[in-house]
Amino acid sequence: MKNDQTHSPTGPLTGINIIELGGIGPGPLCSMLLSDAGANVLRLDRQAPSGLGLEREIQYDVQRRGRKSVAIDLKNPAAREVVLKLVERADAVLDPFRPGVLEKLGLGPDVLLARNPEIVLTRITGWGQTGPLAKSAGHDINYLSITGVLAAIGPKNGRPCPPLNLVADMGAGAMFSAFGTLAAIIDARRSGKGQVVDAAMCDGAAYLASGMFGWCAEGSYDFQRESNMLDGGAPFYGTYETSDGHYMAIGAIEKKFFDMTMDKLGIDARQWEDHHDKSGWPEMARQIGAAFLRGARSEWCEIFEGTDACVSPVLNFEEATSHHHNVARNNLLDFDGFHQPAPAPVFSKTPGAIQCAPPEFGAHTETALAEWGLSKEDIAELSRQKAIGLQSGN
Repeated sequence: MKNDQTHSPTGPLTGINIIELGGIGPGPLCSMLLSDAGANVLRLDRQAPSGLGLEREIQYDVQRRGRKSVAIDLKNPAAREVVLKLVERADAVLDPFRPGVLEKLGLGPDVLLARNPEIVLTRITGWGQTGPLAKSAGHDINYLSITGVLAAIGPKNGRPCPPLNLVADMGAGAMFSAFGTLAAIIDARRSGKGQVVDAAMCDGAAYLASGMFGWCAEGSYDFQRESNMLDGGAPFYGTYETSDGHYMAIGAIEKKFFDMTMDKLGIDARQWEDHHDKSGWPEMARQIGAAFLRGARSEWCEIFEGTDACVSPVLNFEEATSHHHNVARNNLLDFDGFHQPAPAPVFSKTPGAIQCAPPEFGAHTETALAEWGLSKEDIAELSRQKAIGLQSGN
């Protein structure tokens, strides 16, 4: 459904005020996560899109949803005091810039903490605030490449394959930034003192791979791709083509699940005393592959649905919106005219909600600044100095 309304915040973070300095990548998803959980997030945008070639129609820029947008020129000296006035009422500031950029704007950690001793400044970068690469450009694929993660993903005899930008940007970047922000806010409310959160995507990516580092230390990890249990090497943990050209995913790691899967595929599991023994994997893969080719994806879904065999269809994004489990949980809801992820996780007592559709750049400049304590006279003067951009009807 098309939704142009703004809803009051609901969720466990209601009452938390966050300032988001506009950026791309993990910062917007972090803000969306906090907003969906009830936080009041104010996005300070450029007065126009960045021109990086990554823009899309605002309606479909899902990660902008749920907060109000103020158009502000942070390079304008008059904007500095605006940010500091907002900081007085904020619990945290999300900084997506490279190290040193805020300092050049006169808005470094010392300045922000002087204005609000309890403020949390979460600095979201790829390489972190320190280290030889700290001020270098990079993207998800680069942060994965130096942490060992990228080398582990892809075909055995092919190139390492980037897992979209879900691991470093969205997992290590957005989620660790949200966690760090909330942890620091809790500490600030207890101690009365804010702090800087250095949320580096390379750090988070390595953290997500903690189990792999343990296997490496144990000597049980094979550095050749598709040679381990979870990288597509194990025949019981991978994907198989069906007779109609689709795929099924199998994750039968445990013995009881493996036996059940083999039974439903018409394969005698007794030929492998230990299905984790790699010596049996080539023949196991051959038999499983041949079995799946005997039926269409829909047929295999009927066979495996509701069992503990750990077998499921491989769906694309469009197909996922109509899968009955996703429909039952409404986790890909119809909002603003198309399907998009619902707020997650789900809270039993204080459920979250999408507060509003993605806003145009500066759509709420006047109203939001007034809500955050600036007077009409201040707003008019800032507009005159071109520190902020006002839209008609704002």
